[in-house]
Amino acid sequence: MTKSHDGPSLLGKHVALPASPDEAELDRVPNPQADTDYLARFTAPEFTSLCPVTGQPDFAHLVIDYAPGKWLVESKSLKLYLGSFRNHGAFHEDCTVRIGKDLVSLLEPKYLRIGGYWYPRGGMPIDVFWQTGEPPKGLWLPEQGVPGYRGRG
Repeated sequence: MTKSHDGPSLLGKHVALPASPDEAELDRVPNPQADTDYLARFTAPEFTSLCPVTGQPDFAHLVIDYAPGKWLVESKSLKLYLGSFRNHGAFHEDCTVRIGKDLVSLLEPKYLRIGGYWYPRGGMPIDVFWQTGEPPKGLWLPEQGVPGYRGRG
């Protein structure tokens, strides 16, 4: 399980990439606009993890959208957390949903959704989507902007 801190404990420091998501630390900071519903988006177009069966690398384009409540995720800690999956063996579904659940546990957002657009292995892409429920009424929720896989066509 990831650790959480109230305030940036990693900013301004040289920090090595954590060896696994279990060792990674996620930081949160107070949301200065907590009384306003808005959407924040993080995109990780070069996310990697390992296949738990073959040990071969898997690649994904992740899009994380959330409507913050009292907390924001500190972006350096998020980058290190996502990078910690590089040597972590797990199926696409597990990686995608775990990231979403870890962020919900840390942030307690009004809404969160994650799209994991995985590149093909064995000739088949796997896309994984997870969300906490319905978005707040009136929240602008743009498309995630990742086209379906078309191969060489």
